[in-house]
Amino acid sequence: MVTTDQHQGSGTLEDKLRVLLPHWIEHNAEHAAEFRHWAEQARAAGQAEVADEIDTAAKELGWVNEALGEALDKLGGLA
Repeated sequence: MVTTDQHQGSGTLEDKLRVLLPHWIEHNAEHAAEFRHWAEQARAAGQAEVADEIDTAAKELGWVNEALGEALDKLGGLA
C-alpha cells in the first residue's frame, strides 16, 4: 500500500501526486466493488433499503474517482 508518509521525503509534490492518485483510484474501485457485492447480499436478504444506501456509496466512489482522475490529468497523467 502506498501511503502519504512514504512520499514526504523526495520528489516534487506533482511527482508524489502522480503516484498517489492512481493508487487512490484503484483502492476506491476495490471498495466500490466490495460495496456492490454486499449490496447484493443485503438485497437478497430482504434489506432493499440498506442495499440502496450501499449502492449509493459505491456510486459516490465512482464520482470521487472521476474527480481524482481529472486531477491526475491536470498533472499530465501518470508519472
